Amino acid sequence: MKKQLLLLTLLLSAVGVFAQGKTPYIIYNSKGRQVTYQKMIRILKEKDIVLFGEYHNNAIAHWLQLEVTKDLHQNRQMVLGAEMFEADNQDALNKYMEGKLSSRGLDSNARLWRNYATDYAPLVNYAKANQLPFIATNIPRKYAAMVSKGGFTRLDSLTAEEKKWIAPLPIAYDKNLPGYVKMMEMMAGHGSENMPKAQASKDATMAHFILRNLQAGSLFLHYNGSYHSDFYDGINWYLKREKPDLKYGTISTVSQKNIKSLLAENKGKADFIICVDEDMTNTY
Repeated sequence: MKKQLLLLTLLLSAVGVFAQGKTPYIIYNSKGRQVTYQKMIRILKEKDIVLFGEYHNNAIAHWLQLEVTKDLHQNRQMVLGAEMFEADNQDALNKYMEGKLSSRGLDSNARLWRNYATDYAPLVNYAKANQLPFIATNIPRKYAAMVSKGGFTRLDSLTAEEKKWIAPLPIAYDKNLPGYVKMMEMMAGHGSENMPKAQASKDATMAHFILRNLQAGSLFLHYNGSYHSDFYDGINWYLKREKPDLKYGTISTVSQKNIKSLLAENKGKADFIICVDEDMTNTY
């Protein structure tokens, strides 16, 4: 009897500790209601395209990107793609995936982000190990810089070869989309109206390469900064403009001091919102 009481006491103590335990993140739906990771996966596995919006230096977002990839892959054939690779680096990326380039060779032949080794290499290596296509979707930065300085018409001067790495011209643009309006507001008169056009050149190009590489029956999981897909804007707008009948899913990452309740400003950002404790360690 004493042993049974002792066991019961230990069990109750463990429950109490668990109840008081901390968690570094909580997942919410677009309306701000908490949802389980398992429910998020059940819903996303039925989509054609999923945009995973990250904070580029957020450790939780990067860890979950890999976990989401693995769990979706259990149910679906996958194509992966990322903002972090520019389209003209696709050849180098392909050679790495085929074992024709080492990791050092990839670093020498592609313009890798400074946090590639810690944050994106695990995704690329998962694709390599499982023979999944990995698509470089972003516009080469030098072309986005051209738009930033002189607008879309600057792209007309590119050669036919260079135009292979961007969305087809002319690029559609709606300056009244919330994301572009907010960008102008944040610049508070210190930036050119071409700045959101440069952002649009990235959004349009990513959407273009996502759709061009979407395979029948597969789920395309794309990793990008949250600002490229928040509020169903940016990449979403270009995707739905071309293929409105596909099934889309979105994830966003936000950071809050108190993660127990989603702030009003973060509601509606995506189908699923990963709310991370602001004290969580960043990767850079």
